[in-house]
Amino acid sequence: MKLLLSYVLIAFLPLMCSKSASENYKSEAYLENEVINIAEEASEVSVAKPSEAKNSSPKIIKEGFLRFETQDLDKTFSQISNSLTAYKGYIQNDYTNKSYNRISRHLIVRIPTEQFQNTVDAISKDVTYFDSKRISTKDVTEEFIDLEARLKTKKTLEKRYLELLDKAKTVEDVLNIERELSKIREEIEAKEGRIKYLQNKVSFSTLDIEFYKYTDEAPVTLSYGSKMWNALKSGFNGISLFFLGLLHIWPFILILAFSIFFFRKWLKKRKK
Repeated sequence: MKLLLSYVLIAFLPLMCSKSASENYKSEAYLENEVINIAEEASEVSVAKPSEAKNSSPKIIKEGFLRFETQDLDKTFSQISNSLTAYKGYIQNDYTNKSYNRISRHLIVRIPTEQFQNTVDAISKDVTYFDSKRISTKDVTEEFIDLEARLKTKKTLEKRYLELLDKAKTVEDVLNIERELSKIREEIEAKEGRIKYLQNKVSFSTLDIEFYKYTDEAPVTLSYGSKMWNALKSGFNGISLFFLGLLHIWPFILILAFSIFFFRKWLKKRKK
């Protein structure tokens, strides 16, 4: 009986092995086909078409630069702050610089794009003359649509790879799929970051404002006689500080004087 079972196992073992190998081959072939299909989908990423850009609401980035002279820095700053408050803007950077005969203040402000021109007009109202006034616009509609389309496609590919990951049966397949998923997620995060950056730039325009005031200060040139007089005053002040310092330590000076007196008296007695 045992001999008969051995013959049966020997007879069916190749068939079982071939069946298992066949199933593994089919599984590998299926995964390869799925990966090929996903790769083909990735190669067909939709991009922004001119017609889509025209039908979409425009995405415009506005930026400006203003530089002018003022007679009162604080008053000008107050007027700019009031304009920003009225049009819901805010100060992003604020710094002051003082040079030899000029004080300047530099502001970088962000304003809702729909209120950009109103803010510029409000600031310009009290300015007699602009040293520099520059307004620029940039249309990023096509880039915005293209990024959204590619992001949508990447998210679809991510979903397909996750479905494929559930069907993977070998460690090698799991590792390969997870590696592709990691790349796709990095691309998704990069595109989402770029979209957020553009959206912020489109929603809030940037205005660079520099205003300055000239002062009456001038470098003072001292004559040689003035320098000598200053040196004498400095020497007198030094002597005064020296005597003041002695007054602070008068107890020690008194003790030292008594010590010297008694020491000399002791020496005289010893010589006699």
